[in-house]
Amino acid sequence: MGSFSIKNMFLAADPVVQGVMVLLFLASLASWVVILAKTALLQKVSRIVWNFKKKANSIDQEINPEEFPDFSARIVMAGVREGADTAGEESRADYRERVERSMRVILSGQLDRLESGVPLLATVGSTSPFIGLFGTVWGIMHSFIGIASSGETTLAVVAPGIAEALFATAMGLVAAIPAVVAYNKINTTTKKMTKEALAAIGLVGNSLARLTYSD
Repeated sequence: MGSFSIKNMFLAADPVVQGVMVLLFLASLASWVVILAKTALLQKVSRIVWNFKKKANSIDQEINPEEFPDFSARIVMAGVREGADTAGEESRADYRERVERSMRVILSGQLDRLESGVPLLATVGSTSPFIGLFGTVWGIMHSFIGIASSGETTLAVVAPGIAEALFATAMGLVAAIPAVVAYNKINTTTKKMTKEALAAIGLVGNSLARLTYSD
């Protein structure tokens, strides 16, 4: 049984297969770093966006950007500054669109933080199975060459080489599956937060237009 341990399979594998295993291990490690970092960041941003929308929905009279949480204060400040610059015969709809556009620019910059590192998950998820398969094919081919050289075809001779080769495929799947799941989850959550943040911006824009054109 000891000969089939992960450590022994790695040490006994062909150098090319060893390289594949190391590459897949590093890819898996990198993807988990991104997953954990993005999970914490998404939780933080989700709370900010939720409070942003809640505050935007409760605007009564004056809009004070300092009352909004974290980066949403900068978003509202951009809208207030843009709204203070009236443009003559500008209609209320045009005014609101201009104000909301300035806020969307700030929001876009904040959401860009969520996208950094995410392409790595897509790359790991899409390529790891094929890299693992390459290691498997190479390992099996190397085993067959060894069998042909020794002339032995017993299970005891064939099994270790096959097991080492298939282990590369397993590592490819272990690296790919969490990356794909996390990539889809991050994209879904980001789209949902973007929708909520845009709704909050719409509420702020409407409030600024109402206060400006109240007369």
